[in-house]
Amino acid sequence: MGAKSLRGSLVALVLLFFLFPPLWIVASSLKPPMEIFAWPPTLLPQHWTLDNFASALGAARFDLFFANSAVVAVGSSILSVVISIMAGFALSKYRFPGDGLCFMLIMATMMIPLQVVLIPMFMVLKGLGLLDSLWGLIIPPAATPTGVFLMRQYMRGIPDSLLEAARIDGTSEWRILWRIVVPLCKPAIATLAAFTFVWRWNDYLWPFLVVNDQSRWTVQLALANYVGQWDIDWPRLLAMAVLSSLPILALFIALQRFFMSGMMAGATKE
Repeated sequence: MGAKSLRGSLVALVLLFFLFPPLWIVASSLKPPMEIFAWPPTLLPQHWTLDNFASALGAARFDLFFANSAVVAVGSSILSVVISIMAGFALSKYRFPGDGLCFMLIMATMMIPLQVVLIPMFMVLKGLGLLDSLWGLIIPPAATPTGVFLMRQYMRGIPDSLLEAARIDGTSEWRILWRIVVPLCKPAIATLAAFTFVWRWNDYLWPFLVVNDQSRWTVQLALANYVGQWDIDWPRLLAMAVLSSLPILALFIALQRFFMSGMMAGATKE
């Protein structure tokens, strides 16, 4: 009984350690500006207000930055899922000379630091005229080795006999992929979509390099803009931080039943 109590206390302390920062941000975003800097500090607001959120959505043009981030995150997620599905299907269900080497080369790109490819990617976008555009944020990071690996490993668990039966019935390879394989891969697809959405939503470095026009800023660029050298607009910054976390929270709540099964299946399929 003593060991269980100690274990429960340790779990509670760890949980409090990780939950205190987001709870403080949410509570502070509901405080008036002067109360944020009050001493001694208080966790819960003494005077609740939504003025910080209204100010961020209005004067801060947060609605525009929110829409830009949504377009980039959703567009990249869809493109990444489509590319990873087709690559995973080819690498898991077809045998061709060099298929193993092709998969190894794709996985080897995971060892290349992002900083190494930033300049080549930037020059390619410049040559294509995609700088300072949302397409320049969506296309380059769409194909990832992580997505290809996850889909390949999951699809290897789909029986080949099921696909052969469809081929005997005269079903085309394209219909086999989208009508048979894809519905069976919903957990893996949901996992990949969630990961990609979070990566693109929280990305700061690539939008910082590609986008200069303020009308095409993402949420992360807008948040960084409120951390100035001499002055920080803390009320708006905290409100924007809370609002920017809501889509990710909603996504994980909506996909949680697929998320865990997709993670476990992608790690165990042979």
